[in-house]
Amino acid sequence: MEEGPVLEVRHLNSYYSLGRSLFGGKGPRKQVLHDVSFHIDQGEILGLVGESGCGKTTLSRTILGMLKDYDGEIIHRSKRPQMVFQDPFSSLNPAHTVGWILEEPLRAAGGMTSGQRREAVEEMLVKIGLGPEFARRRPWELSGGQRQRISIAGAVITHPKLILADEPVSALDVTIQAQILQLLVDLKKEYDLSYLFISHDLNVIYQICSRVIVMKKGRIVEENTVDELFARPQHPYTRQLLEAAE
Repeated sequence: MEEGPVLEVRHLNSYYSLGRSLFGGKGPRKQVLHDVSFHIDQGEILGLVGESGCGKTTLSRTILGMLKDYDGEIIHRSKRPQMVFQDPFSSLNPAHTVGWILEEPLRAAGGMTSGQRREAVEEMLVKIGLGPEFARRRPWELSGGQRQRISIAGAVITHPKLILADEPVSALDVTIQAQILQLLVDLKKEYDLSYLFISHDLNVIYQICSRVIVMKKGRIVEENTVDELFARPQHPYTRQLLEAAE
């Protein structure tokens, strides 16, 4: 096992451009994240909670390298983290079969024959509770829960150490939510994964996370174990979120 956290974020400030200046240089920009610091240990599920617009998605995009305008440090102690999105349909190419979609990250990584890739895809389809026959289907033939399983499989298949899960169950009904949360836990145990689990729903956070950070207007206002945070919230905003969850 590697030493130190799988991810460390130190004093992160992230910005969006508001357009170019009149003279063609950098124009004004809006600061979205303010002095954000936290870490994720190997094998940990860290929850990130806050209302829409608080900076959760900006944080994940900055960690992934999709947003370049930031200062502070982002230290990865593993290969590039992978992402699971809220809406799997938009991230799954409808023109291709499930088998092709799951092979694509393996093709990009290289080092495997086509036969080895197909075998890895079939094995992953079994692990996520579907089966090899799903390799021939296309995303529009699947239910919402099945599509999210495929999205998770695509993130896990190259064996990263860290998964960023951005509202991965919020579009699903409660029964399917529970199944997807259990799948994430099972895969974590199997592959020694770590998660940054982003949600606006504290009830979901409580079910799956060991520790949680609360974000408001681009700042972390509270960080604690899930049990402590639910039992003794320190910040008024955390208490407000807990009251709303009840």
